[in-house]
Amino acid sequence: MKMLRIGTHAHLDIYSVETEIPVYRPYVETGIKAGFPSPADDFHYMSIDLNKELIKNKEATFFARVKGDSMRDAGLDDGDLLVIDRSLEPQNGKIAVCFVDGEFTVKRIKIDKDAVWLMPENENYAPIKVTGENEFIIWGIVTAVIKKL
Repeated sequence: MKMLRIGTHAHLDIYSVETEIPVYRPYVETGIKAGFPSPADDFHYMSIDLNKELIKNKEATFFARVKGDSMRDAGLDDGDLLVIDRSLEPQNGKIAVCFVDGEFTVKRIKIDKDAVWLMPENENYAPIKVTGENEFIIWGIVTAVIKKL
């Protein structure tokens, strides 16, 4: 999977991705047990294409690297790579990449009858109320996160 940087902002680096060449990786279909391993288990290896697994709409899918810790309680940590689909409709409770007043940010969206809120998932940050005075676009919906452990 080849990524091309298309923008750098205070809270996110944004990339497009080359999906024409499949990215096949070994895959254990039976799953990996988190309990005690059994020596009798036989693993059947196959391969999966990571492009097909992570990207549903290649023309509308981008990647962004998280900068900061405002979404740590949602499992999004500094340096994580987000998979973002711009073709998905925003829905209450989804995690979205938003463009607010000239800056990109990633937050959970909360849609009230009177307002849209961008909710951090870290108690050290305050929610952001979006008003008519803000320049605001929901740029895309986060569909997956790739983490380094």
